[in-house]
Amino acid sequence: MKQNRILSTIVIAQFGCTSIWFASNAVIDQLITAYSFPDNAMSVLTSAVQLGFIAGTLSYALLNLTDKYSPSTVFLISALIGASANYAITWVTPSLLYFSSLRFLVGFFLAGIYPVGMKIAADYSQKGLGKSLGYLIGALVIGTALPHLLRGSFNDLSWQVVFVSTSALCATGGILIRIFVPDGPHRRPAQKIKLNQTFLIFRDKKFTSAALGYFGHMWELYTFWALVPAIISFSVSSETSISPSILSFGVIGIGSVACIVAGRLSQHIEPSRIAYANLLGSGLCALGAGLLVIIGYPPLIYGFLLVWGWLVIADSPMFSTLVANSAPAHLKGSALTLVNCIGYAITIISLLCIGYLYRSFGLYFALPALAIGPVLSWILHQQDNHNKTPVIKHEKITTNR
Repeated sequence: MKQNRILSTIVIAQFGCTSIWFASNAVIDQLITAYSFPDNAMSVLTSAVQLGFIAGTLSYALLNLTDKYSPSTVFLISALIGASANYAITWVTPSLLYFSSLRFLVGFFLAGIYPVGMKIAADYSQKGLGKSLGYLIGALVIGTALPHLLRGSFNDLSWQVVFVSTSALCATGGILIRIFVPDGPHRRPAQKIKLNQTFLIFRDKKFTSAALGYFGHMWELYTFWALVPAIISFSVSSETSISPSILSFGVIGIGSVACIVAGRLSQHIEPSRIAYANLLGSGLCALGAGLLVIIGYPPLIYGFLLVWGWLVIADSPMFSTLVANSAPAHLKGSALTLVNCIGYAITIISLLCIGYLYRSFGLYFALPALAIGPVLSWILHQQDNHNKTPVIKHEKITTNR
């Protein structure tokens, strides 16, 4: 079927393009050793990408680029520039300043890849969007986990090869989209650019509710992924000969399967039910994680992490579906991009706050704080449902006697 071919192409392109996102994480040890980068180089380079993504999504959303112009063309241009910035790291003078600047550019143009890929999928899938986004975000998860697999499997791999290969994947993904995925039949282009128009969509209560759920999910997601290697090194790796990086890949990578399963379930179950069930489950995992670390039984901890790794991302395609379905058709791309922008800004705040707790008090206190976002979003959702409950008025019946 044509739609299945389109979806497969988008998924392959999304994986190839998002492989540049955490390329530096796969080779950070080599960079620190070869060029005497400081120990915090990984956090600096990762933050540069995230900040670039935030700046990019804000720019794309304010200018309504994906609604004003062809999403496939925006995707291609963003992929080619992002791939070039990623590749340029192999020929600039090795310094943390230059690398950080180029990683910022990579993040900026990823704003024209990840949310735009969701926009393209939405233009092809008015029905069954949850399934499409499940596969799409599943591809992103594998791309996120890939550096851990590379680090655990190819210790002698040159860092230049990693950047060159991921750049090639990114450029190829952009070309695939432009050639094989024309603008979808449900696209409604914006007539003109209005800088304040995108923010006005928050007046819609249904859209705001979906966005708030996504924001609570983002408070937990990336900080959990960042802490997975630390949790495994502290509690699991001493009891097994398997590389901590391979174990980390398992915990993060299982989320890809979770996204696909959630997407397929959304064809039979309301996406909001799936989203908030997983959100609540991951929040409860966060609350109980500190106690589990204290217990210190490695097989139990790793099994728990696999469950958490599943729940923490399975709600993502569902929240993106809710956001897309509640946004005006002519602003769907900008709405997805703006919500991504705010969500990733929240990840920076979360990383800083939870990172401080981790350095100051240890995992026992840091991990439960990850529940703040999911629990608050779940409470707000429950209140919203309560307010929507219709009030049945009982009329007094009188009879003439």
